[in-house]
Amino acid sequence: MEATEQLMCRPVDAFNPLITTSFQVSCILVISHIFHLLLKPIGQPGPVAQLLAGVVVGPSFLSRIDRVEEFFIQASSAKYYQFFSFICRMLFMFSIGLEADMPYLKRNFRVVSIIAGGGSILACIFGGPLFWLLTKVFRVTTERFSFYLLILTVLANSASPIVFRLVAETKSDTADLGRLAIYSSLVNEMSCVVVVCTLKAFTSFSKFGGAILIALFTLVLIIVNKYLSYFFNRRNRNNRFVTNSEVFVIIFLLACLSLFVEWIGYTAITCCFLVGLMFPREGKTARTLLHKLTYAVNTFILPVYFGYTGFQFDLSTLNNKLVIALTVLMILVGAGTRIAGTFAACHYLKIPWNEALILAFLLNLKGNYDLILISTPPQPKMVWATDIHNFLLTVVVLDTLIIGPGVAILLNREESCAQYPTTLEILNPESELRMLACVYVPRHVSGHVSLISALGGSPNAPIKPYLVHLVELPKKRKSKLMYHQLEDGDQFSDEEEYGGNDVLEINDAVDSFTVETKILTHQSKLVSSFLTINEDLCNGAEDLRVSIIFLPFHKHQRIDGIMENSMEEIRTINQKVIRHAPCSVGIFVDRGQTGFQQPHGSPSMQNIVTLFFGGPDDREALACSKRISMHNQVSLTVIRFIPTSSRHSSWINDASHKDEEVIMAISNVGTENEIDNAFVETFYNRYVAQGKAGFVEKYVSDGVETVAALREIADMYSLFIVGKGGRGNSPLTTGMSDWEECPELGLVGDLLASSEMNIGGSILVIQRDRHSEPERGGGLLDD
Repeated sequence: MEATEQLMCRPVDAFNPLITTSFQVSCILVISHIFHLLLKPIGQPGPVAQLLAGVVVGPSFLSRIDRVEEFFIQASSAKYYQFFSFICRMLFMFSIGLEADMPYLKRNFRVVSIIAGGGSILACIFGGPLFWLLTKVFRVTTERFSFYLLILTVLANSASPIVFRLVAETKSDTADLGRLAIYSSLVNEMSCVVVVCTLKAFTSFSKFGGAILIALFTLVLIIVNKYLSYFFNRRNRNNRFVTNSEVFVIIFLLACLSLFVEWIGYTAITCCFLVGLMFPREGKTARTLLHKLTYAVNTFILPVYFGYTGFQFDLSTLNNKLVIALTVLMILVGAGTRIAGTFAACHYLKIPWNEALILAFLLNLKGNYDLILISTPPQPKMVWATDIHNFLLTVVVLDTLIIGPGVAILLNREESCAQYPTTLEILNPESELRMLACVYVPRHVSGHVSLISALGGSPNAPIKPYLVHLVELPKKRKSKLMYHQLEDGDQFSDEEEYGGNDVLEINDAVDSFTVETKILTHQSKLVSSFLTINEDLCNGAEDLRVSIIFLPFHKHQRIDGIMENSMEEIRTINQKVIRHAPCSVGIFVDRGQTGFQQPHGSPSMQNIVTLFFGGPDDREALACSKRISMHNQVSLTVIRFIPTSSRHSSWINDASHKDEEVIMAISNVGTENEIDNAFVETFYNRYVAQGKAGFVEKYVSDGVETVAALREIADMYSLFIVGKGGRGNSPLTTGMSDWEECPELGLVGDLLASSEMNIGGSILVIQRDRHSEPERGGGLLDD
């Protein structure tokens, strides 16, 4: 707050400090881009380049030149730097809270807390002797407790913004390791803030009262934001985004809270993070804030903030052997306690040592709350001695500059070697299922969110759904308006015009789904030529580490029940995705009102059937059915089609009426049959025997009998799930290829989707990932 008051003073410097600050920001951005271009080929992320840019512009290099130092480093310019740092912190901590994955944090809070606390506890233990040494060297006689807290914070704190950006730029933010690192650093930093602020609050009655007011005002703003979000969403129901003035209202309220917290004498980063974390995620308000803040934070705010951190570093402070030795000692103590504590925590949690090493280095990155505490006076009208300030600042900057490039290399190596489940068959049913649903037009949304609803029906089987709007790249830009000619709330980017009114309808449908089911669906838009959009889609699916992609069928059902071809390009794209997808693929044939409906909130049960003929694709379809069967508004039946010649080898034999475990008679047809039998037996024991699903065996001798059996159940179910491949030479499908129209659906899926069958239910045809390891039975068990 002191910085904002002094901004109003008349400048007494040779140059206007506002001009020098703006020019410094420009230099940091330009030089950081140059460094990023040079360092990116060797795997170094943006934060490293931005810190180096600040060091180059600062007193270590360019500002050593007298004319440059006279321009950049002035008496009152520091207040402008502090004010801009305050604005940057406020916005990026709010943005981090807004982007935080609350369901993941709730599920893994214990694990994240143990990892975050492992190194911090050791830092508190080993910080005592180091504190005693530093008090002797720097002759600290007053405010020793504040100095001890400062030393512990520098040793124990993790800079969550640096960890967040470093993990994101190495594309590890969707991996379990990257998410563990991000949320461990957040818990670590917020814990340090809370501990220091709590201890400070008990030093005087006024401080304690101020802390109570801060907590009360933060809670009030969280509640106010909920009502504002609801009001803005309703007010802009016909617009894609809320207006700029409405965004300004939310940011203004956040700034008022932050300024009040800083004026009281505390840091506002925890309040800003909590306000973002508790902000309602559904609706246009959250979408607009994410849209506007994400770009600004990643391209301007964080680079400037990291650059200013490096700008404060002065190499000339390392002017004698004692300071160098103390700097090295403190960096080694911080790194050593963090590595040892994190390894102990990861050993307890059974996390591999290579991941524990990366987590330890990531959590040792510094440069956020520790810098705030270094620059915060321990008492009003009192500052830390210059040698203490410079020493601790040097430790923080050098620690990040040394560890940052090394951990980036380790992350890139781990990323290149990392494997994630690309099939549902090998995924534990209680693990998080990541899926990507693709839509072209609004009518595709209802069917895909119904699938998301069915797969997310159990709290014991978490999901992370993504929905991408695929838009064809137009040849010419429609709008020639300049920025100042746009109406309030409009976007200047060409990409925002792509998709037309479909974007608004899709957003509204997803928002309604989120409000009704409380399942947060992450939306995005992919604008590309239809000739290459399949490549972009597959690359995006790989970056998101999804296990299955859901695609819409190129036909839609008319009112009279006839399937009509809507976009032939969709069929071509589906065929390309099926061939090159990095994971399993499902094509959803939506039958509209007569087909599958959203289970959440449905007054009646949704009857679903899985048709099992055998083979990898059918096993993948059955694995998908496991997830769906966990929904309490879904009734699943599995029908296994068996050749009549194998009737004597049936392993059911009224086993459903017995308590003992089902004994399977393994067929000697081949390995594929053995895997099928083992997989079905596992499903039967864990789902059918416990009453979670039904199971029926159908004995057929050829394709004609198979078709007859399918006609019998045509009107019994709202959703048919089947694998694409089945058995190529199986007698079960003999003759069915004579009327094949859509080979991307497989023989059975094509038959079900044809007008000849005239079924009312929707169809989900699943193909197992073709690039996965050959089957060896390793994915048969769920635990």
